[in-house]
Amino acid sequence: MADIGDQAQALEEAQRDAALASVRALPCASAASICADCGDDIPPARLKAAPWAVTCIDCQELRERAAK
Repeated sequence: MADIGDQAQALEEAQRDAALASVRALPCASAASICADCGDDIPPARLKAAPWAVTCIDCQELRERAAK
């Protein structure tokens, strides 16, 4: 039976693999300035503040409201 250290290591590895997979699934750099929801340009100021953003401010606000 695996001890708690082995279980923690397995959990950490699974979480790291999931995080890497989500980063790899992000749009390529050429499409990074296009909103995934509406197709409009993502303003440069938003990309500077949140380089991982895949939506414009308006669409992100809609997503957050829908999640509540």
